[in-house]
Amino acid sequence: MYAITGASGHIGKAIAIELLSKGKKIRAISRNADHLKDITIKGGEACIGDLYDSAFVQKAFAGCEAVFCMIPPNMQSPDFKRDQERIVTNFVQSVKANNIKYIVLLSSIGAHLRKGAGIVDGLGYLEERFSELKDINVINLRCGYFMENILGQLEMIKQTGLMGSSIKGDIAFPIVATKDIANVAVKWLLNLNFKGNTIQYVLGQRDIAYNEITQVVGNAIGNHDLRYVQYSYEDAENGMIHAGFSKNVAHLMQGLAEAFNSGKALNAHTRTRDNSTPTSLEEFVKSLKIKKRLADMHV
Repeated sequence: MYAITGASGHIGKAIAIELLSKGKKIRAISRNADHLKDITIKGGEACIGDLYDSAFVQKAFAGCEAVFCMIPPNMQSPDFKRDQERIVTNFVQSVKANNIKYIVLLSSIGAHLRKGAGIVDGLGYLEERFSELKDINVINLRCGYFMENILGQLEMIKQTGLMGSSIKGDIAFPIVATKDIANVAVKWLLNLNFKGNTIQYVLGQRDIAYNEITQVVGNAIGNHDLRYVQYSYEDAENGMIHAGFSKNVAHLMQGLAEAFNSGKALNAHTRTRDNSTPTSLEEFVKSLKIKKRLADMHV
């Protein structure tokens, strides 16, 4: 039995469905049963509850050989780090209580800093707490920037005709499709051949800067003159608040942007064939679901 946290999200759902296709038993953990229909219809067990509830997490992990642990982001949280730490504590206690031997953690580039990467600091805390456990095998998947995050720019393009953030336009960084992250996680969960506490970077097909990302998106929507603008941290934070993020989350996002701009979030890895994944940004924007969303932006 595998427990999959965040099973209604892009990564967790893909992991659950692929494991089921391989004949494995999975327990899909989510707050909403309706979001698990794609999994339960294929034979997965739905486990509905709140990761803030320690008793629920302990029950959800019971009888499992391995767990995929991720912290579902609450972008409206007034205290994002505190919420992350509560979930991490429940994960750690439940793994220990259930004597689970194999854990795949969803982490991020920048987590090596532990402090100083804004919204990623909670993932550094996740890594650190699990590194303290004995006789448990943990693999930390430090992933690049999700390609799916770019979809959050579509409303800005619609309203302003621009793409923008507080990240410098010429800073190249790893960007990865969530389906590729899921494939890497599935490989480890099927094999269960990792020992101790190890790190694997999942970096996508190549490093790419926002100036180039803007060109790719612009070509996809038929706007070949689409421009990227770097906003001040203050303006970017206010824009995110206006878009529905809590002030705390918006501020932490600027902390991550600053860590990208300074390079300190990007200096702990070296790209190799093993940590590069196949999906390019060009392929991502041509995928059917994404292509339809981008097509709606065509003027």
